[in-house]
Amino acid sequence: MPKTRVDKFSERRAELGEAALTTLAALGYARTSLREIAQNSEFSHGVLHYYFSDKVDLIICSVKQYKARCVTRYDHAVESATTYDELMEGFLQSLGDTLCDEGHVHRLWYDLRSQALFEEAFRADVVQIDKSLEDMIWRIMSRFAELSGETPGMPPSATYALFDGLFQQALLKHLSGDAKAIDNMQADVRQAISRLFAAPAKAAAPARKRRA
Repeated sequence: MPKTRVDKFSERRAELGEAALTTLAALGYARTSLREIAQNSEFSHGVLHYYFSDKVDLIICSVKQYKARCVTRYDHAVESATTYDELMEGFLQSLGDTLCDEGHVHRLWYDLRSQALFEEAFRADVVQIDKSLEDMIWRIMSRFAELSGETPGMPPSATYALFDGLFQQALLKHLSGDAKAIDNMQADVRQAISRLFAAPAKAAAPARKRRA
């Protein structure tokens, strides 16, 4: 195929994958088929089948695009923070916002990752996405290390597992109607970071001289 045609085909796949993301997130892997997605979206089954070989192809396309945005979500907080406290508050706020506003899409990611234990077709892409998320967390933790003056106490993989586990637990509680899920997660993440990197001691205010 000519390059321009390949590019247009890829662009159209990206558009369809983005548009189908909400439906995929609502249905999940088990209840999803191209026909089901077509019935719950503005696209015909024929159009989806032309651009995607099956539901695995569509789900992977959609999730990869979403996670590609996720891994840059905290870049602004990391780059703009000049103090440990600024980075902490910015990170916790963004973490709470994404769980609250996009929990249904994160649910799709965890569904996909679980299915990769059984479906070989998912594994290579899931490992790639997981590694990009690990790198994202490590960038944040590396900045905490710089601002605190301490070296990370755990390797990237273990650090990622810690915060991913806290996020996944909070997501389940949030989806189950726990009104305190986000606040509790932020408190747990704050405590975990403070154990890894102690906040720099604040300089004491200079004592006032007594008048003679």
